[in-house]
Amino acid sequence: MFHSILVPIDGSEHAKKALSVACQLARQEGAALHLLHIPEELAHETTLVWGIGAIAVEASRQEREAAGKQVVDRAAEAARELGATDIETVIGQGDPARTIISEARRRGVDAIVMGSRGLSDLKGLVVGSVSHKVSHAADCTVITVH
Repeated sequence: MFHSILVPIDGSEHAKKALSVACQLARQEGAALHLLHIPEELAHETTLVWGIGAIAVEASRQEREAAGKQVVDRAAEAARELGATDIETVIGQGDPARTIISEARRRGVDAIVMGSRGLSDLKGLVVGSVSHKVSHAADCTVITVH
């Protein structure tokens, strides 16, 4: 059913849970995983999972991208530990919802598995969450993990 799955990774606990679900699907289906991180400017200091420290609000783009590289690398490591074998990491740029949808289309994925909430949660409450936008605009199956 699923040959390839896109997993947006932002370093949040919800993304970590989504990765776990995606790995279960990938193992069952023999699917490829595409782990996508989009470095964002956050309105608040935040702590990332996978043993990576906090990113300050005033962090430069280079610092955010370096932390993002660590996030996808650690996520790929976690995915391998969870039994996934075909893993690709991608660093994207731009609006998270648009970037997720365009990467999914570009790669022809069968599903997007993502957390219901991410690091920029406060903004999501005001303008609509990334997961909500993706689930309404994607051409493929979208599984939102809470």
